[in-house]
Amino acid sequence: MKKIAILALAPVAALVAWGSGSVLHAQTANEAWQTFLNGDQPDLQPNRIRVQYDEPTDPQLRPVYEIMMRRRPLQKVQEIFSPLRLPMELTVKTTQCGMSNAWYQRPTVTLCYEYLRDLRDMAPAETSPDGITPVDAVVGEFLFTASHEMGHAVFDLLDVPLFGRPEDDADQFAAHVLIRIGKANAPQLIQGAAYMYAEYVKKQTVIVPITAFADVHGAPMQRLYNLLCLAYGADPVMFADVVDKGYLPKSRVPACKTEWGEVDFAFQKLIYPYIDKTLLDEVLSKSWVPYARIPIRRQTDTPQSQSMR
Repeated sequence: MKKIAILALAPVAALVAWGSGSVLHAQTANEAWQTFLNGDQPDLQPNRIRVQYDEPTDPQLRPVYEIMMRRRPLQKVQEIFSPLRLPMELTVKTTQCGMSNAWYQRPTVTLCYEYLRDLRDMAPAETSPDGITPVDAVVGEFLFTASHEMGHAVFDLLDVPLFGRPEDDADQFAAHVLIRIGKANAPQLIQGAAYMYAEYVKKQTVIVPITAFADVHGAPMQRLYNLLCLAYGADPVMFADVVDKGYLPKSRVPACKTEWGEVDFAFQKLIYPYIDKTLLDEVLSKSWVPYARIPIRRQTDTPQSQSMR
């Protein structure tokens, strides 16, 4: 059985379903996968990420599609993950889904236009009192979600062993990517991604059905605190604000250095052997928050994904 991991970007809840899987897009990919499954030496190569922008039929999603075509953010995802040496091509695409979601199903990462519309609508119209700009919120959350789904893809295609819940591991993979891909941008990306979690749960007390605790993902605020704790553990000076401003409870702080150390150690052992070091150096030398502004258009209707969050 092939695993299909379906995620509605943080803070949207995700599902994990088990099914027969889909037919691979090309014979070459199928042959590569069979070689991989048969235990033969896979042909691991970098630069195997492909991107695709599907044109939506829903006119309400047209503005999002046009922004994506102008900004070309999938090319950023492609470049960030180009150092990964994979056994086959992996496609990252945006498409109309009929729901606000994002997921990985071999060999494709899918980001829905409905999710991207909700992401745009949840971003601050101007810089927030805490200093989070619309660019920080949109780019940080977009890259966190894309990296989360890429984590599922990497675990699957490289047969990375997991010792815990796949969704937690994918969150940790995404956090590691955002913290490491560029020191100059790391605080913006992490706090931008965290902003969306905080927007989802603004009240001190939240009432949820008891069945919510059976979800394959942690609760939104748990995911927020885990993300901030990893960031603080990685660099207490750079991320001092997450504690000073009260985003991360001080009771959690003593464990953060150890938590980050465990994630970083796992990344070094399980992921870095599959990374092209020369290409990685190029990725680490660049800025990943390139836009001066991102168009924010408010909608009066409630996002379709509210029932899923």
